[in-house]
Amino acid sequence: MPEDEGAGAPRLRTVAAVLAGGVGTRSGLDVPKQLAEVGGRSILGWSIAAFDSHPDIDDVLVLMASSHVEQAHAVVDSGGFAKVGAVLEGGTTRSDTTRRALGWLGSDECNVLLHDAARPLVTERVIGECVQALSRYDAVGVAVPATDTVFEVGSDGTIVDVPDRARLWRAQTPQGFKLSVIRHAHHLAAADPGFQPTDDCSVVLRYLPDVPVAVVRGDDGNLKVTTRLDLQLTELLLEED
Repeated sequence: MPEDEGAGAPRLRTVAAVLAGGVGTRSGLDVPKQLAEVGGRSILGWSIAAFDSHPDIDDVLVLMASSHVEQAHAVVDSGGFAKVGAVLEGGTTRSDTTRRALGWLGSDECNVLLHDAARPLVTERVIGECVQALSRYDAVGVAVPATDTVFEVGSDGTIVDVPDRARLWRAQTPQGFKLSVIRHAHHLAAADPGFQPTDDCSVVLRYLPDVPVAVVRGDDGNLKVTTRLDLQLTELLLEED
């Protein structure tokens, strides 16, 4: 293991798990949105490239929807990514996919960054600050302050509350963890079928409430591609670069 600069202790290996387990039906495309091309490269390819080229990332793991694993292998092979250690089949839910990634990582402690493959424009700064934060915290989320007023709407379709916008942030990825912490949190969550998280910080918050989750400020360009409009916005942002 490489030595931590100035500390004398070995630094932890950092693995980025790029999660592309979903098929993205809301995009209206004929292929999973992660395989849609934008700016001459697939969304999945852009996401892998961001981590593969980052000096703080040691290894990259890719998880893909079961029916498209072969295409994910093709993306990795054509991209010439040096740090990708494996392409695995994703699960039926986000949590299933995350647990498959954690299971592949073995028993040695490491930092793990869990990233939605549908966020192809994650920046070098955001990745680097997540890794830096993991030297002080066991769990890290990426988020940007909310700019819109948010309504809490009841089951009858009426507004029941208007939360204070100053306290609300919009979650992004990657989310970073010590492997032992996120693995333990997911182990506890797996025994609770009533909990269906859409991200991994919420798993830690619910099942390991004594573990502080730090926040790294994200980037407005780190959008999640969900619809055709998102694809068009991504294309424009890539052209600006």
